[in-house]
Order: sequence, then C-alpha cells, then structure tokens
Amino acid sequence: MFKMQLHWQIIIGLLLGLIFGIVSALMGWGQFTTDWIAPFGTIFIRLLKFIAVPLVLTSLITGVASLSDLKKLSRIGGKTISIYIITTAISVSIGLVIVNILQPGNKVPYDMQSKLQETYQADASYRADSAQEVKERGPLQLFIDMVPSNFFEAASNNRNMLQIVFIALLIGIGLIQIPKKKSKPVLNVFEGLNDVIIKLVDIIMLIAPLGVFSLIAQTINKVAGNDPNQVIELLSALGFYMITVIIGLIVHMAVTYTTLLKIYVKMPLKTFFTGIGPAQLLAFSTSSSGATLPVTMERCEDELGVSEEVSSFVLPIGATINMDGTALYQAVAAVFISQAIGLELNLLDQLTIVVTAVLASIGTAAVPGAGIIMLVIILEAIGVPSTGIALILGVDRILDMLRTVVNVTGDATIAVTIAASEGQLRPPKKIAD
Repeated sequence: MFKMQLHWQIIIGLLLGLIFGIVSALMGWGQFTTDWIAPFGTIFIRLLKFIAVPLVLTSLITGVASLSDLKKLSRIGGKTISIYIITTAISVSIGLVIVNILQPGNKVPYDMQSKLQETYQADASYRADSAQEVKERGPLQLFIDMVPSNFFEAASNNRNMLQIVFIALLIGIGLIQIPKKKSKPVLNVFEGLNDVIIKLVDIIMLIAPLGVFSLIAQTINKVAGNDPNQVIELLSALGFYMITVIIGLIVHMAVTYTTLLKIYVKMPLKTFFTGIGPAQLLAFSTSSSGATLPVTMERCEDELGVSEEVSSFVLPIGATINMDGTALYQAVAAVFISQAIGLELNLLDQLTIVVTAVLASIGTAAVPGAGIIMLVIILEAIGVPSTGIALILGVDRILDMLRTVVNVTGDATIAVTIAASEGQLRPPKKIAD
C-alpha cells in the first residue's frame, strides 16, 4: 500500500493553507479563519512545545551518561559552540555585504515611510520597551539565567531551554561519577522515558499536515485581514528589502552550510536536505526553532545517521544560541532602516553590527518574533532610532518564517558535522524520491 512521505504531506498542507488563506482574505472570512482554522495550528505547536523539554532532558541525560570520559564531553561542547559562533559571524557578514550592495533602504518612498511608521508605531514602542529591559541586564546575565533556581520552574517554560540543558548535563555528569551499579537503574528509567517520548513525536507528526495548513492560513489572515490590497501595497513598498534578506539567507545556506557538508561530512546534499526537509517545513510554518526541535532531533538521528549522543547535545544548544538566519536578518534590517531614514553607517558601525548581532543571537529566544527585540538593541548600538523598526514590522512575520528555516538548517548541518568529526555518524537511510 502506497504511503505518502511526511515531507510531501506537509508540503500539500502548506499549499492548501496558502490557497485557503488567499481565498479567506478575498471572501472576508478572517474571523472564521481565526475561530475555526487557527486553533488546530495552535494545538499542533503546543504539542511540539509540550514534548520539547522532556525530549531534551531525557535524551541529553542518557547521552552524557553514556560517556565514560568527561574530556570527550568538553571537546564536543567546545567544537559545537565555536562552530555556532563562527557560522553566525559569517551570516552577519554576508548580510552586510548584500545590503550595502543592493541598498534597499533607498528604494522606499518617503510617503510610504511615514505611513508605515504611523501604522506600526505602537508595536514599535512596545518592542523598544522590551529591548530596554534586555539591554539593562549585566554582561554575565546569560550565565546567571542558565542556572535555574527551581527545576519545575525551568521545565515550565520552553524559553528556559538552556536551563534544561544545564540540568541534563549536571544529572548526566552526576551519573558518570557514581558506581555503575547505582547509576544503571536511574539510566534505565531515562532511556525508557526517551523511547516513549520519541514514539510520541511520531504520533504528534500524524497531524503535521493539518497543523501546517492552519498555521499558514492564519499567517495570511493576520497579514492581509479582509483586505488583500494591504498585502500588495506592503509588498510593493518593502519587496526589495525582503528580496535582500532572502538573497542573504540563500547565499548563507548555499555557501556556508554546503561547504561544511562537502568538506567535513562528504554527505550528498540531496540526502541531507531530503532528510531534514520535514523539519525545515515545520520551521517555516511555526517560525520557532524551539517548537521544531523534537522533529529536528528525530530527523537527524533517524534519517541522517547522527548519534543520539551528539544530537541530544548539539541540537538543543543550537536551538537556543545558533540563530544564523536571525542574525543575518538583523544586520540587513539595521542597515536598511538607516538607509531609509538617511543615516550613513561607517565601518566601525558595521563592525559593531557584527559583534552585537553575534552576541544577541546567543540570547535570542527560539520563539516567533524574538529577533525584533534584539534588533532594537543593535539599532541603539549604532545610533539609529529604535522606532525605525516600524518600517519593517509589516513583513516581519513572513521573514521570520524564512529565517527560522535557516536557523534549523544550521543546527542540523552542525550536528552532522560534529558527529562526523567524532566518528559518530552512521550511514544515513536511503530516502526514496
């Protein structure tokens, strides 16, 4: 009996959601879509988020506890964080080069600038206030936030994923330090829970096509409302800015990630992108690398051959600190806003963007829209009015979907790279066309 592959099911759900969203806007079904279609997407995201914390906790504990040498753990951790920072710096640099060449900010008419600022002024002010709270934190606040004061409080919020990683590492290291006779029963419990959770991921993914359909339909509903002309007007004004961001994202994926795969992994690109495809599609529809994490881990382990030991360490950390797509978008957006309001940025300003964007990506939550708050911090660092984000908020949701795909792809690329360097990459499954 023919069974359609998951990525084709998700693509069909995405396309049907796109068609329904357009029809909904044309027919004035906005309220119907919000009341009767969007909830299925919300349920799907909640299920993914629900499974993310226990998956990271159990898989990382079992992975760390399986190591008999803590030097190996520190080696994998050092390589992981180093590569994440390097690829993020490269992504920001690519964004800056492209935005300086294309100069999309000079293409926005003045009357449209005024209209956009007026429309999104309230939202821009709110984001600026949120960014101010982040900016006031001390330089070592990231490390303070990483250490939880209460396990249950840390596990209650997916934004605390770094705390969950810290807890799992601590428990895993503790299991290594005690006699195997005592650690074995505890480890068996976590291994059993991990197997159950992986099976739950398979069950949740059965409704992925419906979830993606609902999410895409509601995204179009939010952007267009009951007036599709708003979308056309917005895209005509900010289309060149969007194209600049998209070109940067494509270049980063095509150059940085494929270079890593070709040089260090020797994995065919078709095998990699087919294997990680469902996670990319989910990232596109959810705009959250955190919500996509369970699927990213499953695809890397089952389809790309990454060992559980590597995937359970590299991918949760990547979902929290590796934001290549977000960092690239922030660089392009910062320069775009400065161009649109007539402020020139010198070389020092551009270097400040690189450093600030890399550091900001580490602290950006793996949830929709978090990149905007960090963008405000970057704007203030280079002396550009933070209210300028009002120019780009109208299309931010669309670009958020695209940059999340890059974030997830980067996580998977580096997981495969680390696994290959550690000799923990099995031959991937042959994925049918």
